Amino acid sequence: MLLRYRGGEGMLAWAFHRIAGVAIWAFILLHVLDIWLVSVNPELYEEVLDIYASPIGRVGETLLGAALFYHALNGLRIIIMDFWPATTRYHKQLWYGVWVIFFIIGLPVAWQIMAPAFGMAQPFDFGL
Repeated sequence: MLLRYRGGEGMLAWAFHRIAGVAIWAFILLHVLDIWLVSVNPELYEEVLDIYASPIGRVGETLLGAALFYHALNGLRIIIMDFWPATTRYHKQLWYGVWVIFFIIGLPVAWQIMAPAFGMAQPFDFGL
């Protein structure tokens, strides 16, 4: 349905916003469960932390960050259109702007998260 429907950018923004929201909700549920493991089985909790530190965990962390970032940017786009109704004429341009910001900021951040998982030195050292 997603590929056949001719709703355009507005429908895609809606679908991606919902998908990102469900992904964030799933992470929160997983996070509550793994924190619960601390009190029930600390050894299993340590194993879960090892999974998070693995390359697969880094990919998941990167996807979670992407979902959070898209959801936040698209939410700001929706807020702008709600508070200034005249901007709804430019909803396509605003949505493309969300993607421009998403990639300009998101790709370097994704690289920063993923590089250590594959044995590469972190490209940016912020002295933290």
